Parts: sequence; structure tokens; C-alpha cells
Amino acid sequence: MTGKLYGIGVGPGDPELLTLKALRLLKQSHVVAYPAAKKRKSNALTIVEHHLTDAQVRLPMIYPFTIEKPLPDLYETALSDFYDGMAAEIGGHLDQDRDVAVLCEGDPFFFGSFMYLFDRLSPHYPTEVVPGVNSVVACAAVLGAPLVYRYQTLTVMGGVLGEDELRRRLQAADAAAIMKLGSNFAKVKRVLTELGLADRALYIERATMAEQKVLPFAEVDETKVPYFAMVLLPGKKWASG
Repeated sequence: MTGKLYGIGVGPGDPELLTLKALRLLKQSHVVAYPAAKKRKSNALTIVEHHLTDAQVRLPMIYPFTIEKPLPDLYETALSDFYDGMAAEIGGHLDQDRDVAVLCEGDPFFFGSFMYLFDRLSPHYPTEVVPGVNSVVACAAVLGAPLVYRYQTLTVMGGVLGEDELRRRLQAADAAAIMKLGSNFAKVKRVLTELGLADRALYIERATMAEQKVLPFAEVDETKVPYFAMVLLPGKKWASG
């Protein structure tokens, strides 16, 4: 017998956006693993912490670095080693017949860190993934911005992409979401301005969190943009009928 692995989407930040299924499985899990940056409290843990008990084992997954730029091979190797190590540690709990809930901000399979653990562990252990509200739809809801109408397509990308690739994808998009901005904001703004899309761009940071902030795109201070910031370009309105 082994324990069961749960990949639990905890949503974008607002604790009330946690699903009932996620809450049920979270409460019954013996171990709760959560991603965190060095010397920072985990956002994912903060969302659910008041639901946990002292009897549940807390397992922090401390990332070796923050990804805001394309990774050189050396860092790709370090990140792979990190997930290998965490998979082994989580597997140790599963082998002891302990259910493990791995928290993932937003949705586990939508740019979620859980995917890398899923690839390593799901072939060997019973696994269930619980979807969560992702940051793109959360940002659209807060901004009051319908994303796509009828036959339009939505392109989702990370700000880490190079200028040429950003330009190519944005030129072909009916609507777009550019995630995880941080130090990439200046580059993104430059491309949007060159393409004549700056007037359509909507900016939001830390959507649904206590520190949520919405600013006019033109007024954003590029030196103060956090990692959890997003630019949306909603699709153009489509007449009903």
C-alpha cells in the first residue's frame, strides 16, 4: 500500500476561491507540500494555512532561484535536480502510506510547478489533480475585462520570452495574457508600444491577493513591477446575435 498524491490548485490568492474538493482533500492529507522562495513565506501556504492542523506534516519546497529570465543550461540542470530531490522526498512519504497534498497557486496544469512532480511521480503512485482558478481568469474578473468573444483565440505567454518571439505571438493574437512580468515589464511595454497595442493593455499585479493593485498601463513604474503581475489584451467586442 502507498499513499495517494494530490496536486491541489489553491487559486490565485483569495482564500474564498479555493474549491470545495480541494479543501476536502487538503484536510484529509497527512502531508502538505508547498512551493516557497528562499526567506519568503509561501503564497500557496498562506491561502490554506488556516485550514491545516498541527497533526499534518508541512513540507516546504524551497526553490533554488526565481525564474524571471531564460535559464542557462546550468540553471536548467539545477532546477531539474531540485524537482528530482523533491520527488524523492515526497515519494518517501507516499511509500509510508501517507497521502501527500502538493499545493499549487492557480491551477496545477496551467504553468503550475506541480507538473514537474506529476511527471516524476504519477507513473509510480496513485495521483489525482484538482483544478484551481488560474491567474488569467482571475485577472480578467478583477479588471472587468471579457477575454475572448465567440471565435476569437487567446494567447497566453510568459514575459520571459525574447522581444522577437513576443512580437510574433502578439501580432497573431486576437487576445493575449502576458504573465509573470517582474523585470521583464520594460521589454513587454516596448513591444506593445511598437505594435500599437499599448492603448488596449490592462495592468494588474497580485490579483485577488490582499496586496492587489490595478494601474493604468502607461503609469506603471517598470522598476517596481513584481513577479506576480500581468498584462491583458482583451479581445475586441463582438456584436451579439
